[in-house]
Amino acid sequence: MADVGSLRESIVQQWSPTHVQHALSPRSRSRTPESDIRNGHAPATPPITEEDERHYQDAALNERIMQYVEANGITKPSHKVSMHYNSRVEDMHFGKTHPMKPWRLTLTKHLVLGYGLQYAMDTYEAVPAGKDQVRAFHDPDYVDFLAQVSPQTFSDLCEMSRFQSHIPPKHEHDTVDLGPFNLSTSPGADCPVFDGMSTYLFLYTGATLAATHQLTTGQSDIAINWSGGLHHAHRAEASGFCYINDIVLAILDMLRIYTRVLYIDIDVHHGDGVEEAFQRQPRVMTLSYHRYGPYDDTGHKFFPGTGDITDVGLKGTVGEHFALNVPIPSGIDDRQYKYLFESVTGRAIEAFKPSAIVLQCGADSLGGDRLGQFNLNIRQHGECVAFAKRTGLPLLILGGGGYTARNVARAWCHETALATNNTLPDTIPLDIITRPEAFQTRVHGDGKLYPTFQRTHPNECKDSELEGMVKKLEQELRYVRSSPWVKCDQLPVQRAQAGIIEDVEEELKPGKAERERRWRERNPAGRGELR
Repeated sequence: MADVGSLRESIVQQWSPTHVQHALSPRSRSRTPESDIRNGHAPATPPITEEDERHYQDAALNERIMQYVEANGITKPSHKVSMHYNSRVEDMHFGKTHPMKPWRLTLTKHLVLGYGLQYAMDTYEAVPAGKDQVRAFHDPDYVDFLAQVSPQTFSDLCEMSRFQSHIPPKHEHDTVDLGPFNLSTSPGADCPVFDGMSTYLFLYTGATLAATHQLTTGQSDIAINWSGGLHHAHRAEASGFCYINDIVLAILDMLRIYTRVLYIDIDVHHGDGVEEAFQRQPRVMTLSYHRYGPYDDTGHKFFPGTGDITDVGLKGTVGEHFALNVPIPSGIDDRQYKYLFESVTGRAIEAFKPSAIVLQCGADSLGGDRLGQFNLNIRQHGECVAFAKRTGLPLLILGGGGYTARNVARAWCHETALATNNTLPDTIPLDIITRPEAFQTRVHGDGKLYPTFQRTHPNECKDSELEGMVKKLEQELRYVRSSPWVKCDQLPVQRAQAGIIEDVEEELKPGKAERERRWRERNPAGRGELR
């Protein structure tokens, strides 16, 4: 992340009186009268350009931020935290009426820098991911399409035979004309084609992979990328505003180093893309807390409509039981969410014994979100980060959903502070941040970092039902505790792992007689037949 308050190596250009005429330009001025210069007198000061003025302003801003840092005790923690970002992701525009606004990343950056949290961690400017890196999960044709697509090229790409087969079939009541891989230029599309989208997609993915590299190489204990966390993307299909599933790519990379990875998703929407990618994988447990059920009187399910408590991984494979879903009715409050999250997550960590954690911090689970239906406040959302951090495991923190931009920025700034062991004052430094109007007035939170959100959705959660859900998930975790994959502390060789999975899945296929025959062949001594 670029540090807006960083001091430059020099704010005054190298200057020599003998070259003063060359130093002057239409955009520069000198404090020395021109008559003195014509008479050969050396000017008292060098000319000041617009660039010099920007340097002076940066220095002044840096001084104010440092004063704020010292006054509020912002310090670097004993553990290593890194943030990965590229400001170019802010330039993208999904469309005037589309709820996804990359401007939320701009506001997040302004708050993080305004509070001086850049001095509490290492910051890195991300570079785009390579196509080969993205192909580690995504279909090669899909990756090539994303690398080329724009509003100007979309029609031509749709005519290419290699992409035509990926155009979904049309249905009678479709309101959007879908192109290859679920992308569209039609108004109202979930996954629109927009200018600069290839740059945006590969940049946020590159930031996540760079953060992952920091963890796997031991250079960071906690790595953050707020522009990542796009959990709905599938292998060859965009979905739910998500195009490249940077989370899956990160976990695949982590599995090279870590024996087991726990993925936790606190977005209001089910993390379906990540669960689907690892539904056959016992070395990854996915745990999603999400809104589930009809979202209005029409009976339509809340997007994406998956993630029931009975969905526990692909049945009949070794990945069964390694997906946990916590389907939540509308309107859950802080107290209930805290109970659910700590009860289930604590048990999952104890049973699965992960080597690292990936936490997707979608902020659409906050109260007042344009699309969400929960009543959570910022501090409770942050409690999930604090809980994961207390495990002491390598932690990758990612963004996700969130459609009330100013509140997304508040939450992610707060969670950056939690990651770095800093406590922030409630009053936002409006005299330092670039867009103070985003947080001013009563409607926008009265300049506070922790405004109380009104309960905009009736609470349909009953304590007794939540307790029953915890008990049911605890029963599911019994299978995880006894799994040989949990008892293994050595990193398996990939080929050996694939062979074991294939053998076990073969055994689990339908055919009771064949399974019983193999069981008799393998366990005669256990039945006393060799006495």
